Amino acid sequence: MDIKKLQRVIVDALEDVKAQDIKVFDTTGQTQLFDRVIVASGTSNRQTRALASNVRDKVKEAGGHVISVEGEETGEWVLVDLGDAVVHVMQPSIRDYYRLEEIWGQKPVPAKPAPTRKPAAGKPTAAKPAAKKAAAGETAKPAAKKSAAGATKAGAGAKAPAAKKPATKTAAANTASAKKPAAKKAAAPKAAASKPAAKKPAARKSGAG
Repeated sequence: MDIKKLQRVIVDALEDVKAQDIKVFDTTGQTQLFDRVIVASGTSNRQTRALASNVRDKVKEAGGHVISVEGEETGEWVLVDLGDAVVHVMQPSIRDYYRLEEIWGQKPVPAKPAPTRKPAAGKPTAAKPAAKKAAAGETAKPAAKKSAAGATKAGAGAKAPAAKKPATKTAAANTASAKKPAAKKAAAPKAAASKPAAKKPAARKSGAG
């Protein structure tokens, strides 16, 4: 198992049982026997045993190897040997007395290291601004086409009504209004002149004879 993954499994197991003051130290430059020393405190014999037992079980579930567990009889200081990492679960008075942090604490590290996949996530960020610029250029072109098309339509629409349609409608209206009254006026005198001349003189002459 990778040392960072093993470290996360151990710390999670300790936090599950409410361990106090968890410290992790990188010991690769101090010894070749193990790469991590993890120190945590339990408030009672029962809690220190429970912490050590949970670490052992969680490491096994994750596929790690447990070499040995020591000190469960008294519960004052329980050591869990996991090969690449050694876990010390101690009561506060025992921890203050032995001060393991002064022995192994030359290089403290975060309790939960960052996942190893995070550096790969930085690669796409360089390509994103270029993609945004390209997308912005693509969106700008249709807008320019639309504005040009609108201007063309507006120009065409402005010319056609002003030059042709109003002139023909006005001329037609004027000619219609000019012709219709003239026709009515010319027909009216003819009808009025023909009716009196035909009827009145003929009726009086026939009655008299």
